[in-house]
Amino acid sequence: MNVRKFIAASARDALHKVKELLGPDAIILSNRAIPGGVEIMAVAARDMEMIVPTPTREKQSPNLNPKPNDDYTVRLSTTTTNLQPKAPPKVTVAAPQQQPQRFPPLAPRAAPPPVAETAAAVKPQAEIVPAEVMDEIRSLRKMFEQHLAGVAWGETARSEPVKTEILRQMLDAGFSPQLARELLAALPSELNAAKALAWVKVGADRSLLTIAPENDIVDRGGIYALVGPTGVGKTTTTAKLAARCVLRHGASKVALVTTDGYRIGAHEQLRIYGRILGVSVHLVKDAEELSQTLSDLQHKHMILVDTMGMSQRDRMVGEQVAMFENSNVKRLLLLSATARGDTLDDVVRAYNGSDLAGCILSKVDEAAGIASAIDVIIRHGLRLHYVSNGQRVPEDLHLPNRAYLLHRAFKDVPESSPHRLGGLEPGLMMASSAGSGMVAAGGRRG
Repeated sequence: MNVRKFIAASARDALHKVKELLGPDAIILSNRAIPGGVEIMAVAARDMEMIVPTPTREKQSPNLNPKPNDDYTVRLSTTTTNLQPKAPPKVTVAAPQQQPQRFPPLAPRAAPPPVAETAAAVKPQAEIVPAEVMDEIRSLRKMFEQHLAGVAWGETARSEPVKTEILRQMLDAGFSPQLARELLAALPSELNAAKALAWVKVGADRSLLTIAPENDIVDRGGIYALVGPTGVGKTTTTAKLAARCVLRHGASKVALVTTDGYRIGAHEQLRIYGRILGVSVHLVKDAEELSQTLSDLQHKHMILVDTMGMSQRDRMVGEQVAMFENSNVKRLLLLSATARGDTLDDVVRAYNGSDLAGCILSKVDEAAGIASAIDVIIRHGLRLHYVSNGQRVPEDLHLPNRAYLLHRAFKDVPESSPHRLGGLEPGLMMASSAGSGMVAAGGRRG
């Protein structure tokens, strides 16, 4: 077995050398800190076949079997999770010609089976590794990745303290590691903390899509359906938009439609808003009724459709999306600023479609921070139409103020907060999200 030793100033540099010489599937045998750098022992993946036990050798030479406390390694390739056990670096394995390759059978040898049966009987090497050993390998892999993440985070913190501080601040605020990496990828190293934060905000501002005052849908008119999960404020936001349109174009130019015939009192709530505003309210139950109603109301400047709220994991979401596909209805997705980023990702995926005109951010007044919501809007390329920050109709509905939204999104968490990351936690979080020890690195967004 050809074991190579690699010495470099950092773990990242050493791993780079390993990949260059032995390839991306090289096996790490050991790593340790030495004066002035890091030492890594590695072997090419093809050489590991010399120390992986075969079924016959497992029976004849029990001392070669892997034990639960043996050392194991992981591949460097990020495109595979194929793990194999390794022997300690000091173990010497005899050359193939010094050991017999086959052992005599313990019983009379039967007639050889057909070729097809022989091929089916041969099992992959991975199947000879017991499940408990594989669990230990995964555990060791996780420990190894966390170790590299800590080393990389420490090195980055020493060499680029401003970048690591801005990264910590973004993660604390609620930005995803993915967007944080992308925004920080090209951060100039000579900037101080204040200028670096301003630089990152500019990058986020360029990526955030919003409508301008002259493109307000209330002025343009059209047919819009407000969709989203339960409890995000669809009915109240529908009333706010209707009131906004009434103030500019008059009650005769606006109509309200609801498809929510399931919730008790849902239709009546919209009727109350309609009576207050002086606009008509119509209830439809299916796509056919919707088409007929929209045809009857085609002379209106704006038609607003209030829909039934449902979980993004409800199979009826697909039926609702299909209900509007063959009409002139454009959908506006309501996103709650109080929801987690991963939950909002699920919502966007469930309600996405070619007729999705954009989104409305609701419950901004109830959220401690809005970074997660702004992060999701940026990553999914949604256009933000309005921001809702209260229950008043129509006062608490506004066109997006980009400067205010980014100020709220990048607001740092107090040092006393239990949600503030400290020590190596930001580095471990980045490593966990990327599946590697790379910290604050990544390609630029296209």
